[in-house]
Amino acid sequence: MSPSVCKLSFVPLFCLLFLGHFVCGQLDYKFYDVMCPNLTNIVRSGVWSAIANDTRMAASLLRLHFHDCFVNGCDGSVLLDGTDGEKFAFPNQNSLRGFEVIDAIKTNMEMACPSMVSCADILTLAAREAVFLTGGPYWAIALGRRDGLTANQTAANTDLPSPFEPLENITAKFTSKGLDINDVVVLSGAHTIGFAQCFTFKRRLFNFDGSGNPDPTLDASLLSNLQSVCPNQDNSDTKLAPLDRVSSSRFDNNYYNNLLNNSGLLESDQALMGDNRTAAMVNIYSKFPFLFSKNFGVSMVKMSYIGVLTGQNGQIRKNCRVVN
Repeated sequence: MSPSVCKLSFVPLFCLLFLGHFVCGQLDYKFYDVMCPNLTNIVRSGVWSAIANDTRMAASLLRLHFHDCFVNGCDGSVLLDGTDGEKFAFPNQNSLRGFEVIDAIKTNMEMACPSMVSCADILTLAAREAVFLTGGPYWAIALGRRDGLTANQTAANTDLPSPFEPLENITAKFTSKGLDINDVVVLSGAHTIGFAQCFTFKRRLFNFDGSGNPDPTLDASLLSNLQSVCPNQDNSDTKLAPLDRVSSSRFDNNYYNNLLNNSGLLESDQALMGDNRTAAMVNIYSKFPFLFSKNFGVSMVKMSYIGVLTGQNGQIRKNCRVVN
């Protein structure tokens, strides 16, 4: 087994052991223990209620965190309103969800701990709880992020990976954020839950690469099913199909089994089987669910440190949609 795959623990280079716990820059695993001891329970309750009302919300909150961190860093900028905000970037418009869930959690947080907990930390914790409450792993998170003052729609249009891009381009976008090809494979496993709109994969069904034929790598049974869900009509573009038709609401490693069976929904998913390095990791994670769970938490921690604001940088927004 490749040592690069067995990354069972991760501590950022700027973390130090201080008074018995890790302090990462100005992020601290016990940052809110004194000033907001019920933080985790407040977030978990809000996420649980949201998932109980809509099982898709788990994947939506996870995606919301990912789209925040890849643009301006994990600073809550994706939550800001305004037509020039990240919400209206092409990858996010009419597809990114979960804003009201974060709003509700923030309202409860302000009642319990006024002006203490950032929207960026709430979003980071909500993503973890969404995974955990759907059967996935739980990982420790160093806290103390502060909220950004501006959004960056331009970066949202260029920095976020697209399901239409080749693996090389996606890997380059991860690398630019301090992540690597291992993180590409592990974090792609988030597609074990949730749904995708038909337009994100429809060309695989009818006119792949302009050939007039379906994608030859797509499993025939899945192809037939998807063609019925997403007929070759413009009005079907926003219909939904599960990213993992076996267990779309349970966080497990079945995503990797799907790839081995040519049943990855998105081109960017199935592309992992087209590279020897990533295909080897797919094979390992399909066989060892514990290893996937462990490494997923590791990669999520790495992602949660991208471009964080701490100390006197940024602010603690009272309303996640607007700066103070």
